[in-house]
Amino acid sequence: MSGILAALTTDHRRAVRIAESAQAIEGVTTMARFHDWFAERRRTDVARVERVPLDALDRWRTDPGTGDIGHASGRFFTVTGLSAEVAGAAVPAWTQPIVLQPEIGILGILAKEIDGVLHFLMQAKNEPGNPDGVEISPTVQATRSNYTRVHQGDPVPYLDYFRDTSRHRVIADVLQSEQGAWFFQKRNRNIVVETTDDVEVLPGFVWLTLGQIHRLLAGDTVVNMEARTVLSCLPFSGVGLAASYPFPGQAFRQSVLRSCSEEFGGLHGIGDILSWITETRSRREVRARRIPLREVRLWHRGEMDIRHESGLFFRVVGVRVETGHREVARWDQPLVQPIGLGINAFLVKQVDGVLHALVHARVQPGYLDVVELAPTVQCTPGNYTWLPEAARPPFLDEVLAAPPERVRFSSVLSEEGGRFYQARNRYVIIETDADHAPDPGPDYRWLTLHQLVGLLRHSHYVNVEARSLVACLHSLATQAP
Repeated sequence: MSGILAALTTDHRRAVRIAESAQAIEGVTTMARFHDWFAERRRTDVARVERVPLDALDRWRTDPGTGDIGHASGRFFTVTGLSAEVAGAAVPAWTQPIVLQPEIGILGILAKEIDGVLHFLMQAKNEPGNPDGVEISPTVQATRSNYTRVHQGDPVPYLDYFRDTSRHRVIADVLQSEQGAWFFQKRNRNIVVETTDDVEVLPGFVWLTLGQIHRLLAGDTVVNMEARTVLSCLPFSGVGLAASYPFPGQAFRQSVLRSCSEEFGGLHGIGDILSWITETRSRREVRARRIPLREVRLWHRGEMDIRHESGLFFRVVGVRVETGHREVARWDQPLVQPIGLGINAFLVKQVDGVLHALVHARVQPGYLDVVELAPTVQCTPGNYTWLPEAARPPFLDEVLAAPPERVRFSSVLSEEGGRFYQARNRYVIIETDADHAPDPGPDYRWLTLHQLVGLLRHSHYVNVEARSLVACLHSLATQAP
């Protein structure tokens, strides 16, 4: 029993320390100083990204038999084909290009207590697909091919903190999926490690509190996808958080903190939620298999890209990159370029003063385990000019028509700039009435934040788009919307 109580005390203290960092809007780096530093990084760390023909990509080859596009080393990633069949879906079968990257990368954030407040070492990183250049990224953001230096470039700074954690405290460590529409069974290690070492802050890195990062989330294309997914895995839940931060007169903010506080129940118990996920995975008949890229139907390869005959969804393009602030100064690669601005939205409501988010048990062909919990709405609205009406997502029209006073969070955030070219989605959190959608359908459930955080301690439960929204929801606990 004493061991259980000690574990509970440790978990509570960890949650409180995270919450304290989330409430800290200034740290060893002031926000004014950060904005000056960040503007300078964007001014000086500029990548030249040029579109080039797919056949002109240096060290990339098109297999004459399959049409797949792969690196000459056999590492990094491959653009191949996918055949998907989803029984009962509005579009029951299709083929498409997809990115195959079986190696597991590291997305790691280093934490340290400075002046009594937990700080996180963040990096200003420019990826070739970023729409606005430099974004705030994890301390380490590297594929296995990169950190084992297949490219013969410079070593990755701070990598040893995440490859050998024995001398440090692990706050979060879990394998999580990437975009299931564009990656085939891709996973990365999301890890946060706390150290007591004296850490040299290299150029391009900065210590920030969680509260400062939360404020940066409200800005368009500032905090990158990799940082958002790692931050969502923080154990920002525990007993008594709402009581520790009462915020009189701020009902919505208090409802978010109650949602993070484990003593407040939800509409569904965690056992029922796990059973629902298992039942959903069991009843969905999904068959996804790799096929040669040249066998994908309705997709056509031209000199500059591979595109769908409708002009929608996405393209596969080639780029040549030159930069002076990366492990390698020049390289070529393919990128996936989505067409149009997507939208990822949570509908939320207060139930007895506790905020709940409406999650969707979503099938995507690239998932390792058929279904993951997704935002209420996750789509690119423009695609439905070509797709059948039955494919239009439930709740999409409600999200698009939401009045401004109901929108609690809205920001245009980019997706992974190392594989996707100028991929952006609007991330939105919309509050609805307490009696809204009491029976939202068999593929939807209302969950609290602490339930989502509990699921995020395990792999393949919450997708990358929903993880970004979890980080955005946590930011609403630290400031009035």
